[in-house]
Amino acid sequence: MNETAYERVKLARENSRPTGMDYIKSIFKNFIEFHGDRNFADDKAIVGGIARLNGEPVTVIAIEKGHSAKERTFRNFGAPHPEGYRKALRLMKQAEKFGRPIICFVDTSGAFCGIGAEERGQGQAIAENLMEMSTLCVPIISILIGEGGSGGALALAVADRVWMLQNSVYSVISPEGCASILWKDSSKAEDAASSLKLTAEDAKSLGVIEKILSEKDLGKKEFFDRIRMLLSDEIQTLSNDLDLISHRYDRFRSIGVNAVTKENI
Repeated sequence: MNETAYERVKLARENSRPTGMDYIKSIFKNFIEFHGDRNFADDKAIVGGIARLNGEPVTVIAIEKGHSAKERTFRNFGAPHPEGYRKALRLMKQAEKFGRPIICFVDTSGAFCGIGAEERGQGQAIAENLMEMSTLCVPIISILIGEGGSGGALALAVADRVWMLQNSVYSVISPEGCASILWKDSSKAEDAASSLKLTAEDAKSLGVIEKILSEKDLGKKEFFDRIRMLLSDEIQTLSNDLDLISHRYDRFRSIGVNAVTKENI
């Protein structure tokens, strides 16, 4: 594929791309959604619950953007509040209690940065997810299906396996945000995108992800069937890992190691 980094960003943001709910409805059976963080509210930007994957019980959590203008407004454009991350953590701890694997679908430009979110502890909520996910005793797989922006995405991606669709992106900041900070000019977003190493190929070369998923037949039954089988096979492999937490720790410690050169040291 010959798209530039910023063209990949545009593809990741396309309204026609399947959202988290599309994956849940097409891959899993008997999905039951759970609501609320048991503290403040139910964040509509994060959908989570229990379901069956090829007959086996799993916990599924997805950041949902919506398709139409009405849906996107309802879902806060996929920008979770702290109560969304606390809901996700509640479901992950529940999954650990009952021995269910966890599957996350990530698609967000970043956590919501409004005053209310900050007042309710946005940074702390994300940090708690990072810490708790690192020690959960059940398999975790996270798939970036569109945008993966900053800590808002990482809060659902401290996993044993992290995969990306070939036209998804994963970055510490949006190209527009980066350009605004570095050059005080958001129109330089294309230059920023090329420097941020945000494509799936960049992430794989740095060890940030394990697998790039083809977007052939994206949104069709064949596409979702392929993702279902990949998830099922990987969960079976991870379920047989007797040292899961240690291997998860090693995974994150090794990110970027192979990319370091003598000039970088």
